[in-house]
Amino acid sequence: MTWSALYLICFLVGFGMSVLSLLSGSVHLHLPHLHLDHGVHLGHGHGGGDSGGASWFNLGTLAAFLAWFGGTGYLLEHYYGVWFVAALAIATVSGLGGASVIFWFLAKVLIGREAPLDPADYDMIGVLGKLSMPIREGGTGELIYAQGGTRRVAGARAESGAAIGKGAEVVVTRYEKGIAYVRLWDELAGEFDRQVNEQRS
Repeated sequence: MTWSALYLICFLVGFGMSVLSLLSGSVHLHLPHLHLDHGVHLGHGHGGGDSGGASWFNLGTLAAFLAWFGGTGYLLEHYYGVWFVAALAIATVSGLGGASVIFWFLAKVLIGREAPLDPADYDMIGVLGKLSMPIREGGTGELIYAQGGTRRVAGARAESGAAIGKGAEVVVTRYEKGIAYVRLWDELAGEFDRQVNEQRS
């Protein structure tokens, strides 16, 4: 096998991996024993380091290295006739440069915008909301509430089983199987006031 053929194979493999990564992110392609997630594999840090960061060795950087290494080497070897040792060195530097650009993009742009999720921010108990659809006696209505900076909707039932009208402000007392069990805010506020007054007297 000639050096030109080796470089061309590397370029085609790297380019093919890049296309496969793009397609896997667009159509959620799952291959056997290889999960391609939007063209990047976020690896765990070595030696017990930060597990949330990107590993240097992932699908995106590997594809970039092969494509740049193969493309540069093929051009230098096949078209310019550069001595194979110089072509190999330049192609390797080019491949590392391409991989570094992809790694920087992953680490600074994609992963840099991620924030750890706090389960407490998504706990439904105690959430205050408003009914957009009334709850019939023993039935289910619709609750609109804000959580995590976004407006959300959930099915709602009255904790007591009684009917609650549309537009009523309610508080979630429990959340099971996607249904929020609610009580009127006025009732809970009244009970709290009574308890405070009893403790003072």
